[in-house]
Amino acid sequence: MNTLLMAIIVVVGVPALVVAYIVGTEYVLRLVPETTRPRIRPWLWVAPAFLFLITFLIYPTIRTFIVSLMNARGDEFVGLDNYLGLFSSGAFWQTLLNNALWIVFFTGFVVIFGIVIAVLTDRVRYETVVKAVIFIPMAISFVAAGVIWGFMYNFDPNIGTVNALITAVGGEPLPLLLEWPRNTFLLIVVGIWMWTGFAMVILSAGLKGISTELLEAARMDGANEFQVFFRIILPLLAPTIAVVATTIVITALKTFDIVYVMTGGRFGTEVIGTLFYRQLFTIDNDGAAAAVAIILLLAIVPVMLFNIRRFQAQEAIR
Repeated sequence: MNTLLMAIIVVVGVPALVVAYIVGTEYVLRLVPETTRPRIRPWLWVAPAFLFLITFLIYPTIRTFIVSLMNARGDEFVGLDNYLGLFSSGAFWQTLLNNALWIVFFTGFVVIFGIVIAVLTDRVRYETVVKAVIFIPMAISFVAAGVIWGFMYNFDPNIGTVNALITAVGGEPLPLLLEWPRNTFLLIVVGIWMWTGFAMVILSAGLKGISTELLEAARMDGANEFQVFFRIILPLLAPTIAVVATTIVITALKTFDIVYVMTGGRFGTEVIGTLFYRQLFTIDNDGAAAAVAIILLLAIVPVMLFNIRRFQAQEAIR
């Protein structure tokens, strides 16, 4: 009965509430002087968005920051002790280093592979098939990808594809996920495998927007393919590359699923996401978990500011 009631509320109640708000807004506007309506109407229309923003973003952020200043049970104010405890721990610096490796190598290789594949597939007749095959990993959940690659990295050559290849050329099987930094780089490989298709699709769309007449004119003027790529295609793709890189950097900062499924953050592979999970659900330390969440938020803010400034610069040019 509760499920049926919830379904009715969602299907009927939400649209009815939207219609009621529209009708009520227009009724209120008719009560004010006509000269004032143009100034009031935009604020009334964006009011629901502001309400959602305050409820689901601003308030939770402020509440999380307050909790980060409390003890493990959240009943005593401890100031910055949670932050000091994190930054005085060598394990936390290891976590930050792992996230830095994710940001540099994960972002770099995904963008590079995305550009290369987008440019190469743009010239073949079976472009759609190639892109579909490369994009398939994006359709797989992160958990499923972690399980798949967990089998591939298995120590037993009869199970693990990588160790099967190593033993096939006369080597000894390796515990691939037990030693740092090798295990971190192997986890990054899984992320690259999944996200290259995303970068390829976005960059391919940007590539399609480049005038073919411009490229042909450059070739007729004597430019070779490398000159066309580095002096024409790459500069024109720069805004699209920035969008893709920003998305991948944010993804790298909040990496969780792959690491949690494949190593659980053990063997030196801990990242901010798994550290937050462990502090909150394993150690049951609400204050430290909230501090980790705030640190992650602060790490993402510069990336978002860069993106906002870039959009502003583009709008100024237009």
